[in-house]
Amino acid sequence: MAILPIIETPDPLLKQVSQPVDAVTDELRVLMDDMLETMYAAPGIGLAAVQVGHPVRALVIDLQELPEGEEDDEKRVRNPMYFVNPEILETSEEMTSYNEGCLSVPEQYADVKRPSTITARWLDYDGKPHEREIGGFLATVLQHEMDHLEGVLFIDHLSKLKRDMVLKKLTKMRRLAA
Repeated sequence: MAILPIIETPDPLLKQVSQPVDAVTDELRVLMDDMLETMYAAPGIGLAAVQVGHPVRALVIDLQELPEGEEDDEKRVRNPMYFVNPEILETSEEMTSYNEGCLSVPEQYADVKRPSTITARWLDYDGKPHEREIGGFLATVLQHEMDHLEGVLFIDHLSKLKRDMVLKKLTKMRRLAA
């Protein structure tokens, strides 16, 4: 497995709509494995293929949750999930706000409102179809990653003023790091 470079805003590739995948192939599985390795190294909990330069409809998620009663970060359990050609079939009217961040908009966070529950359909790592209702944090993360497939960043959900503030902070952070 390889760690891939993560594309950051304002790279125009992040605004491109990703293309559907014809079939889950060995080549796509290698890409998704590399995406997972890249995501873990970043560290993050979700990554879309377009964020590593491949504008195809594939993404990986691993919430890396702590077992109940545990507080030690070293005890986080990896549970990678693979989503190929994901679609949202239904959304709840109830909305949830979450303070989101993104590996393509490093070290910047803002509250984004999204439907609390979604019904989604996708293919897994082996090309097997799935359809199910998803709620909670996974619903938020899946919607965030699926936005990438449409060329949308979490900051695009913000008001122009808030988005400009985030981008200004990102520019200042990059300038200070140079």
